Amino acid sequence: MRALSEIEKISLTAVLKMETDALIMQRATDTLISDEDLKRLSQSSLLATEGRVKAIQQFLIENKVIAVEEE
Repeated sequence: MRALSEIEKISLTAVLKMETDALIMQRATDTLISDEDLKRLSQSSLLATEGRVKAIQQFLIENKVIAVEEE
């Protein structure tokens, strides 16, 4: 795989930030939902967003865009 340009790295980190912000908002909103059908829909959306965040994080780690501190 080719090396990522600086603008690609910045774009990826911006997408990750947007997705994590959306996840925070979804979690907060999910607690307010009382309708069971809407709650299931919200929870599946939460799982999808969590999957996207994890995939982006993994991509950034594998391509050494972000460093991971080992304990």
